[in-house]
Amino acid sequence: MNGMMRKENRSGLILVGLVLLAGAFLAGQVQQRTSPAGGARRARNTAVSAGKASNAPAAGRTAATPRLSEDALRNKILQYVRERFGVPANVILTLGALTPSVHPDFLQTTIVSDNGKEKHNNNAYVTTDQTLLVIGNVVPVKSDPKAEIIENLRTQFKIPATTRLTATDFRPSSYPTLLATTVTLSGDKQPQVQDFYMTKDGRSLVVGSVFSLAVDPRLHALRTIKTADQPRLGPANAPVTIVEYSDLQCPMCSRMHDFLENDVVKKYAGKVQVVFKEFPLPSIHDWTLIGSLANQCVYQLNPPAYVPFRSMVYKNQASINAMNVRDLMISYGEQLGVDRLRLAACIDSKASLPQVEVNFREGQAVGVQSTPTTFINGRMIVGMPTVDAFYKTIDEALQTRK
Repeated sequence: MNGMMRKENRSGLILVGLVLLAGAFLAGQVQQRTSPAGGARRARNTAVSAGKASNAPAAGRTAATPRLSEDALRNKILQYVRERFGVPANVILTLGALTPSVHPDFLQTTIVSDNGKEKHNNNAYVTTDQTLLVIGNVVPVKSDPKAEIIENLRTQFKIPATTRLTATDFRPSSYPTLLATTVTLSGDKQPQVQDFYMTKDGRSLVVGSVFSLAVDPRLHALRTIKTADQPRLGPANAPVTIVEYSDLQCPMCSRMHDFLENDVVKKYAGKVQVVFKEFPLPSIHDWTLIGSLANQCVYQLNPPAYVPFRSMVYKNQASINAMNVRDLMISYGEQLGVDRLRLAACIDSKASLPQVEVNFREGQAVGVQSTPTTFINGRMIVGMPTVDAFYKTIDEALQTRK
């Protein structure tokens, strides 16, 4: 099942075809604090598919919208994928021929990413009205769509029969031509949920992530990401804003944090600000949630101590484990002048959980699927790129602002 989940990024080269988001802890915490009905709604909103979270509500084609030629459509899809998934410039993206699929409203193709060492193929579909992109599969319905979507998930991701999968009845979705079902996976950890789709005529299942081609990923990120009143390095009026979504237990995130703090901010003094966001992945990291809670507690209690605290956690990452994380977080905070008793009370009461949830849902909404993920004036950068590539993106952002 971990293959279906978001994970810390190691290459940034593989496009995401289907992702069950690893936000179970958020859904569980929300359910504990709300009524059963309200909790279920919040849980679905916290762990919906990447496509729906980042693009809803979907924009439908209007009579005034011109149809693109096939070459223009292919270029638009490739550009969208590069922007939406933060695919580095050194990775070559190609799109196979657009051919008829099992459903008349979809054309099928293959997106290939090639970094010069390895290639990855991703099944993709685009609606004939050129409004929606699916990365995953479109398969025909035989007789029972709820049972068949579960069967497809089990087959595609080798989910054992001992792991329980359930699907709700199909209902109208934010995409006018699609109906939605919420699939819940119940395993050893807290349940995970994600929406999947069926064509409105009931002929085909959409077993993948759905994206609206009418939405510009960069503009969407700029409109969605909150940068005011957030922990930061650098002046709030800097022409370039770098937003970092990271997991405290992720080794590559530690490298990225050090790079931003000790290289980027110094090289571009006064020209960049770095805004920090919590994006814990507790399905693969056992102490990250406590660390994130502590991070936000420190910011609430003593804002100037936030960045030094975060840096201290990353520097001592290898020494922290699930058994000692609480005590070490309190000790680090005390060393930086944060009141020990107040920090302990904040961590134990999970008083900072709402802000962690806000960061996490915001990351989902702009398409974060692995850590670290950064945005440079809205442009997504996945993983740890080369220094030259990162600086080039900053320089381009500075030129654009002139």
